[in-house]
Amino acid sequence: MASGTRPDRVRRWGLRHWLPSVFPAVGVLAVGVLAAGVLTACGGSAPQKGPEKPRTSVAPSAPAVGVNATAADGRGAIRPLPALSGCTRTLTDATSAKEALSKASPGDKICITGDLGDFRMKVNYSGTEQAPIQVVGDGQTRVRGIDVDASYVLVDGFTVLNAASPEIQLNGVNITLQNTVARHATTDGYDSVQFFGDNIKILHNTLGGNSGDPAETPSCIETSSTDASSSPSRNVLIDSNRCENTTYACLSAAGPHGPRGTGQGQTSEIRFTNNYCQAQVAAVSLNDVQSATISGNVVDGPDHAWSLQNNSTGAKVAGNTIAPGTAYEVGMDDSSKAGYQGPSVGGAP
Repeated sequence: MASGTRPDRVRRWGLRHWLPSVFPAVGVLAVGVLAAGVLTACGGSAPQKGPEKPRTSVAPSAPAVGVNATAADGRGAIRPLPALSGCTRTLTDATSAKEALSKASPGDKICITGDLGDFRMKVNYSGTEQAPIQVVGDGQTRVRGIDVDASYVLVDGFTVLNAASPEIQLNGVNITLQNTVARHATTDGYDSVQFFGDNIKILHNTLGGNSGDPAETPSCIETSSTDASSSPSRNVLIDSNRCENTTYACLSAAGPHGPRGTGQGQTSEIRFTNNYCQAQVAAVSLNDVQSATISGNVVDGPDHAWSLQNNSTGAKVAGNTIAPGTAYEVGMDDSSKAGYQGPSVGGAP
């Protein structure tokens, strides 16, 4: 992708578009029966799974709010942030911010402050490896969503509340999202962040507060590869984030050989480390994702912590703290066991 140009990319749809439309009771039953039939036909047996916890909407009891102080465990958005400096331009309103972003060039540092109302910030021009484009807020900078369709871009220090899903979408290579709050998405999907591409970093963000229909499988972070123009994601670091009060998963990832996938390429080397995860179903759900690393996380609330299926091989799981009452830590199908290193498998994914 050339610097200073707009990539021609198509929005990718998340995992909900291949999940059953009736969830959880009928959809889960139908999928379970189908999976058991396929495994039996192949000479295998379906893994046993105990009863799941009920899944319910988790709309916040109060309006979504930003973050004023770093969490005690150091995870999530860092607040307060240092004063902005070294800015190429400093903007305080939606019109001037949109104009500055439309002229962004490699090496620019565009600083934005204030409450920009309903402005959904779009970054469509790429930096370079030596001169990335930086789009920076002061931690309290409010926008109504962020879309990055570019490469070599840093987004740092924003607050996104009550925005359309996904509240933040990252589409390209060498993109970093950090120190940003995204809470309480308000449209179908109810995801905080979706990402697509290579060498993406998602660091020290506070996400979640999902609401809406649980059948939409709201997740804090999601990726998939479901159309011809969607490249799989590789070498992704998701570290030191807080995912709070989410209905489905903290990370839900499906590769190109998953349901409705393109069948081209491989999603691999996703590192999910040192995060706090509060979810109802699974902390991390992987479908056709290879060589994942899951370590140093604190997990609260799910039926089981890690779900690996459909050739999600080569995973390394170690050093995580799982809340008491979790049914089991690792759920995995037989196709995902090759190269696995970690705790014993406790049940189905």
